[in-house]
Amino acid sequence: MSFSESLHRKFVKKIGLIPCAYGGTSLSEWEKGGRLYAHAVSETREALKNSRLKGILWHQGECDSDSLVNSESYKDRFMVFVDSLITDIGISNIPIILGGLGDFLVHYPEGAYSHIINKHLEDICTGENRFEYVPSIGLTHNGNQDFLHFNAKSLREFGKRFAIAWEECSKRVGIDLE
Repeated sequence: MSFSESLHRKFVKKIGLIPCAYGGTSLSEWEKGGRLYAHAVSETREALKNSRLKGILWHQGECDSDSLVNSESYKDRFMVFVDSLITDIGISNIPIILGGLGDFLVHYPEGAYSHIINKHLEDICTGENRFEYVPSIGLTHNGNQDFLHFNAKSLREFGKRFAIAWEECSKRVGIDLE
């Protein structure tokens, strides 16, 4: 919510979000032909009937960060996913904002390779106008046996960072900010 609230305050416009997130999923579950992919395409097409798509927000990878094989192949698999998604929704020149995984994950077996995924996410954004990376540096987890998810304060901050990244990327790809 802090993403849309930040942009709403600045531009005084309605900000709609198309929620397609599913917790605890691996990138392989988002491949074309799968249920999550089909849902994202369907929801986006439905929203496009009476609104405009001005960006994609992506924060995923925790489930892929417990395996060296999955983390090392993440960039290539992600690019296949995003290229398919862009083709299937029919919009190519939009900001795609990629959020980094929590730096705290590397201390737990479930996220031992999260630094590799973050490096891939950063690499995707290097030299590609349509991508922007949002670092999670300084954000903290919930604690109390939940060392995977950001706490509420960190989530609000992350949303604000996503909004700033969206603005920067939008300017590069020529999206009207007003």
